[in-house]
Amino acid sequence: MALKCFGTAFDRGCGVVSVVSMSCAPAPSGDLPVEAVLPAIRDGLHTAGAVVLEAPPGAGKTTRVPLDLLQAGLDGRLVLLEPRRVAARAAAQRLAAQLGEGVGATIGLTTRDERRVSRATRVEVVTEGVLLRRLQRDPALEGVGTLFFDEFHERNLESDLALAFALECRAALRDDLRLLVASATLDGGRVARLLRAGGSPAPAQVHTEGRQYPVEVQHRPRPAPGGLADAVADTVAEVLRDAPGDVLVFLPGVAEIRRTARALATRALPVRAEVRPLHGRLPPDEQDRALAPPSHGTRKVVLATDLAESSLTIEGVRVVVDAGLAREPRFDPRTGMTGLVTVPASRASADQRAGRAGRTAPGRCVRLWAASEHPGRDAFPRPAIRTDDLTGAALEVAAWGSPVQDLALLDQPDPAGWDRARATLADLGALDDDGRVTGHGRRLVALPVHPRLGHLLVRGHAAGLGALAVEVAAVLGDRDPVRVEPPASVVDLTVRLAALRGEDLPRDARLRAGARARLRREVARLRRACRDLPEPGAGRSARAGGDDAVGALLALGWPDRVASARGGRGSFLLANGRGARLPAEDLLAGESLLAVAAVDRGEREARIHLAAALDVEVLRRVLGDELHHVEEVAWRDGDVVAERREHLGALVLARRPLPDPPADAVLAALLDGLRTHGLDLLPWTPADRQLQARAGLLHRHLGEPWPDVSDEALLADLDTAVAPFLLGLRRRADLRRVRPADVLRARLPAGHEKQLDRLAPATLTVPSGSQVRLDYAGERPVLAVRLQELFGATATPTILDGRVPVLLHLLSPARRPVQITDDLAGFWDRAYPEVRAELRGRYPKHAWPEDPRSATPLRGTRRRGTATGR
Repeated sequence: MALKCFGTAFDRGCGVVSVVSMSCAPAPSGDLPVEAVLPAIRDGLHTAGAVVLEAPPGAGKTTRVPLDLLQAGLDGRLVLLEPRRVAARAAAQRLAAQLGEGVGATIGLTTRDERRVSRATRVEVVTEGVLLRRLQRDPALEGVGTLFFDEFHERNLESDLALAFALECRAALRDDLRLLVASATLDGGRVARLLRAGGSPAPAQVHTEGRQYPVEVQHRPRPAPGGLADAVADTVAEVLRDAPGDVLVFLPGVAEIRRTARALATRALPVRAEVRPLHGRLPPDEQDRALAPPSHGTRKVVLATDLAESSLTIEGVRVVVDAGLAREPRFDPRTGMTGLVTVPASRASADQRAGRAGRTAPGRCVRLWAASEHPGRDAFPRPAIRTDDLTGAALEVAAWGSPVQDLALLDQPDPAGWDRARATLADLGALDDDGRVTGHGRRLVALPVHPRLGHLLVRGHAAGLGALAVEVAAVLGDRDPVRVEPPASVVDLTVRLAALRGEDLPRDARLRAGARARLRREVARLRRACRDLPEPGAGRSARAGGDDAVGALLALGWPDRVASARGGRGSFLLANGRGARLPAEDLLAGESLLAVAAVDRGEREARIHLAAALDVEVLRRVLGDELHHVEEVAWRDGDVVAERREHLGALVLARRPLPDPPADAVLAALLDGLRTHGLDLLPWTPADRQLQARAGLLHRHLGEPWPDVSDEALLADLDTAVAPFLLGLRRRADLRRVRPADVLRARLPAGHEKQLDRLAPATLTVPSGSQVRLDYAGERPVLAVRLQELFGATATPTILDGRVPVLLHLLSPARRPVQITDDLAGFWDRAYPEVRAELRGRYPKHAWPEDPRSATPLRGTRRRGTATGR
């Protein structure tokens, strides 16, 4: 079923001078555009039980549709889901005002911070987390007739899951449950297909245009790095001078809002203006002030995050200044860490922001990026299910009981991120070995906090530290209450607890405005949420256990982020294996062990933002079940290491020697050392290497039965060739007791040692009677001998029964090389006469006969009466 009411669509072209016109004729007589499709919505809910409503901001879907359905008399309570607390409060107030009532009567409100409902409540405005808790407690949603998912295009994790759970509820338990899904930018057909995939009948699709006046869109050059606040302030001053109405400025985050407010305070603005921030961390009264009209004779400048894109109505805005940026979380499944990144806002977001200037009259939008950049931006924001930390979502799905792949989701989660989330839950004891939710996991689902904080609360209460656990969770669940001006660094969480309690802060730390009151409200909320948790030490004060208890609680929530010092000051290793750092001047930089609560991915190393000192004995008490002990005998750092270690993930908390390691493990470690460093660890002598070379020559020339005894061959067969000679050894130094010659001889065939000496003798007897050592180190055996000792020889000496001639290194009487040859006869014939002529004058005491073949060999100088040949 498709019921559509079309108006004039936006014209989204880009002119040559960076000016774009966006226009749509306003609805007649001031009626909201959604009025025209209210009958279609009612009919779709009545006949199909589900409606997909496509309506841009300003169409009136939030403020008009619930009251129309209320007046139509639909049975059951209507639950209106808003993705943000600010929007939920604003919607409840506007709906109640139209009825002339206060919130808490016909129109109720339930957020994590407040609950204003009564028996008279027929329309209840809730935030996403509230609806998820309700679905988990009561899957049938008793008493609820209609679920209205507003601003579904924001694609928050909790709204995606709540719709998926509601569809299963409708299919299995409540076929009378009506669903209305409203979106400003999302493809309605895609949402309709999702509802059909969830088992529902084909939903009605209803479309209406917004009430939009023409908006002139201008593009400006992108501000230089670090110049955003000044560029925005200059632009605001310009539009206050040139254009009527209030100004809405879109900035990526709180820090930019603060810097821009300071920059505006230095400008001489052309009119009286009130600068009002608007973001989700503000107290409710300050949020209301940002939405309220300005004082008489004053114009308003609202500095807002993206929550003002579609969820809120800010009356009087005629000008939008858009920085074109959005801050989004990015989860890295490799490290388990989430970091906020600043990205270009999508084209859909930019259109919605611009549209805020044309709600009541023609308006103007100034975009701080070039028109040429606009087409390259993403069409829509990325859904949170593809970018966020999925730990909470994985716990919700596990508690719900359906596999995530069976849920009706527009996008399935990233597989790596989903697996990491489930692994984290298993580490926290929230999932069992089969991936099913445990009793502990169900307690975590019932707590309105991230599973890690829930784990901290449950375990903290069980340890008698419930009051302190609530304070720690309150601090960690919100923005850092303490501001530290660079380059100072104060990461200690106990400083934040001091701020909560009203105690003195370090010199470099300042309490943020409103932070203490906000934290105390959060403490009160968490105390109410935890009132049913068992706490054996409930009478203890919040300071029970001192600062050690703070580190212990952090370790409970983030066991994978316990950090051990390594290297220089401020350098740490996290239990998850990632390196982390904090500035060397921070007081915690010298601690040996930290419990880390807030850390970002960094570039090369993670950066620690919040932590507490941790004592190793305290860690053993609180995480004893997660510590594991390893007995290791291995070759490490150049020697055998035999030790017993205590581990938490990648951290080694303690190590001590094993007094009597298993002999087979020591032997295996020694063999690993030889494989790593080679056989040079053994005490080789020159004679050992010569023996190895002699046997190697026989292997090369004769083959079997002579084995390969090279280092490579021995290393390839260490277990057989070398291991028997290492028995009883304990460390590297003991290897000096091994005799390599014994290793080599053990490889020779039995009874062949004498044959080795005959075939490849260590020495040869030369004509002078000397025993001269052969050198087998090269490819051929070398006999280095003085020339006079070979007088009388007519042929080159050989080995291997004459198969291999030796290579003669003929030496002078001073043992300097004269000639290298393997042809002695040829040397006598051709080279000797030249050698004789050159050397007999240099060595006159030595014999230099004309015919060396018939001369008597000599060991020293010539004998008395011996012919000299002169």
